[in-house]
Amino acid sequence: MFGLNQEREVAYTALADGLMLSFVWLLFAGSNQWMTLYTPLGFPSSVYFVGLIHLLVWMTVSLFAGMYTKLFLISRIDEVFRVGATTLVGFVVFLVLRLSTVDLTLSDSVFSTISMVLPYVGLVGGGLLVNRLVIRTIQRAYAKRGKGLHRAVIVGTGGTAKMIGQQLDQYKTLGMQVLGYYSVNGEVPEVEQAEILGDVEEFRAKAAAMRVQDVIIALEKEQQEKWLPVVSSVDDPKVTLKMLPDFHQMVGGYAKTHQIFGLPLVDIQPADMPTWEWFIKRSLDVMVSAVVLVVLLPLILILALAVRMTSDGPAIYKQKRVGKHGRAFTMYKFRSMVNNAEATTGPIWASDDDPRVTNVGHWLRKTRLDEIPQFFNVLFGDMSLVGPRPERPHFVKKYERSIPLYSRRLRVTPGITGWAQVKWKYDESFDDVKERTKYDLFYVENISLRLDLKILINTLFVVLRAEGK
Repeated sequence: MFGLNQEREVAYTALADGLMLSFVWLLFAGSNQWMTLYTPLGFPSSVYFVGLIHLLVWMTVSLFAGMYTKLFLISRIDEVFRVGATTLVGFVVFLVLRLSTVDLTLSDSVFSTISMVLPYVGLVGGGLLVNRLVIRTIQRAYAKRGKGLHRAVIVGTGGTAKMIGQQLDQYKTLGMQVLGYYSVNGEVPEVEQAEILGDVEEFRAKAAAMRVQDVIIALEKEQQEKWLPVVSSVDDPKVTLKMLPDFHQMVGGYAKTHQIFGLPLVDIQPADMPTWEWFIKRSLDVMVSAVVLVVLLPLILILALAVRMTSDGPAIYKQKRVGKHGRAFTMYKFRSMVNNAEATTGPIWASDDDPRVTNVGHWLRKTRLDEIPQFFNVLFGDMSLVGPRPERPHFVKKYERSIPLYSRRLRVTPGITGWAQVKWKYDESFDDVKERTKYDLFYVENISLRLDLKILINTLFVVLRAEGK
């Protein structure tokens, strides 16, 4: 729980919570009143069966309430708020479950139900709070002894970087072990030469080999424009980036943070949607794609037949694309070009009046109907309804070298449609890709169910206006 592995910390914390929840349940198991509380109709009321249901409900509520995100050295005050939110949601859930089994026509049914649920939920909340406070106290005791710290590097070698390094070395409870510093051109070093690991150009290769978990950007004011290449080079979602915000960022509200470790450090790449929004997003992906594939099955068969009858080659075109975290997958589309269109040219962009596009393919592209088979990709989990469009490996490698922050697109699941698709045009040049990347990064930084809904509505109008190409 106090080591370096984030997954292990989550697993151990969840196990500790589960044991505490089971203990709380057993406190009530000696009373018949509590043994039968919230028992689903038609199921046996054994203490173990009902206890298992309670455990699953509480663990689900805890997960959606964010109890298992940002665990490392979170403050005890933040834990109080987390447990409080979880307890409140749990109270509502169990109150609804209990009310569904009582006769609401009785005058005191609601009051008596609340009086039964409240003590139980209160004890659960108290148990979880004690559990978390004990964990955080032990974790800080380990940190003071230099154990279980995150492996961190500091970008910068000036006075600011030296000050942050000294603070982290002096106060172990801040949770970081400074491995060394990376220099930038033009900066006068104030740290010991032996502590400098190399220049910022060497950062990417060395940071991966050193298993770095936190990168702190601490450049002097005149060097601050050089932080962008560092951010671009960090494509591991498990590595957190922090920096000192300037006055304008603080006042303008651009410096967002979930946790300040005693220093004015803020997350450059904070967590995105909460767990419950991700759950709803994925659930909608599965339900909508399943319905679309069933309802449009006759149209799918007709389009497949039209493609096959008007040109040689398969109806479905398969192509390798790069998905979330750089994982490759096979994407499906109705074939809109002649078979083996890139056999002699290699990967190239489509252009206006592209001779490789068939007559049926031109209409499919215009109406975006060539994208329908991608609902299978959504169903399989390779894609989402909304997200940055997946690109081919050849182009991803090229763009990562030449477009700042391009790899940030790979932090979310690619989609059938996206902010760039409804606000920008098809890519016809490298400049188009650079401009489109701005829209993709806007989506990544502002991802939400509300934005997804807005994009889906805009996509509907794009399809109806046949604005594809």
